Amino acid sequence: MDAERLAMIGALVQQQNQNLLRLQQAVDRRRRERRRRDRVVWVRQWILRRPEHGLYEKLMVELRNEDPRAFQHFMRMPPAMFDELVQRLTPRLTKQDTNYAWSVPHNTVSVVVREVVEAIIEEYTDELLFCPTTEQGWRDLADQWYQRWNFPYTVGAIDGKYVACKAPRNSAPEFYNYKGFQSVILFAMVDADYKFTYIDVSGNGSSSDAQIYNESDLHRGLDQNRIHGFPQPDLLPNDNQDVPYFIIGNDAFSLRTYLMKPYSTRNLTHEERIFNYRLSRARWVMENAFGILTNRFQILLTTMQHHHETVRIIVEACCILHNLMRTRYPVLQNRLVDRAQPDGNLQPGAWREGQNLDDTVVVQGPNTASRDGKRQRNLLKHWCNSPAGSVDWQERMVAIN
Repeated sequence: MDAERLAMIGALVQQQNQNLLRLQQAVDRRRRERRRRDRVVWVRQWILRRPEHGLYEKLMVELRNEDPRAFQHFMRMPPAMFDELVQRLTPRLTKQDTNYAWSVPHNTVSVVVREVVEAIIEEYTDELLFCPTTEQGWRDLADQWYQRWNFPYTVGAIDGKYVACKAPRNSAPEFYNYKGFQSVILFAMVDADYKFTYIDVSGNGSSSDAQIYNESDLHRGLDQNRIHGFPQPDLLPNDNQDVPYFIIGNDAFSLRTYLMKPYSTRNLTHEERIFNYRLSRARWVMENAFGILTNRFQILLTTMQHHHETVRIIVEACCILHNLMRTRYPVLQNRLVDRAQPDGNLQPGAWREGQNLDDTVVVQGPNTASRDGKRQRNLLKHWCNSPAGSVDWQERMVAIN
């Protein structure tokens, strides 16, 4: 009898548990159905008010119609450039049943930032960020350097700049630079008009610009004579000495026939000081390019809170937009640049009034200079100090400095 009772009790308990399970399942099912019925709108209410109150639909329209200068100050570009970007990027960014604009949640913004900068890179890189591929193209670059900066056969100036970013998760020491903060490095080459012709943003903060350059396609192309259309040596202006075309850099780089840098600052002769001043004057373009870039895109002066790979493509997009301004909207930046006066003086650009570029990479250290590089630098030194290549203001400028 006791056994039968226990069996009956067990069966009742089991049935009750099953009933409770079915009841819970029914409750859960009704909750899910209620949530589906209630969720007629799949975005938050403040997002739905974007057409009535969002910056894009209201403020930008008012600024464009009533105060174009305020529009340019707010957007860091004139309406014409903004319209071009919208027109060119819209096919790459349009989503089905989706419109990106302001008044969107932060998680959507993080996606939009990466999508927009990737679209800028895809749309404009081939058009705006490139080295020449013909001999005449390289010669044209050299002519610009000579006409504007009185330095012959220069086709580019190179340097690097730290761009601060948040520490990657479980970050290794390679992101720390010698100044003690996490960063990636923008390594770049510019032409005589402050436009970027080559960039490399793959480097991490602990690297030097010389290391990045030595591992770059640019260095391999120059060192192995594999750059398309790179011209053969030419006679120096008003002289009978053949000199190869070259890029210019600071003392962080190794002296080669295709890369000229200053003489060591110790025990300089007068002729060497003249050469150093003339080369440094030409290198002002590189300093100006970084100054204009960071003045226009001041996010580069902050510690960016993106993943470091996103930081790299943001930097690349900034360089492309910089080139777009220099190419089609130069009035936006002309007041920012240093200007060389006929008497040799430098008229400082407005970029120097803002935050300076003390984080520009200048890594000192011993370098092995090639014998041919030394010979070529000496030829250029003598040319700068000869009637063939001297300028009437160089003696005065060296005495001032």
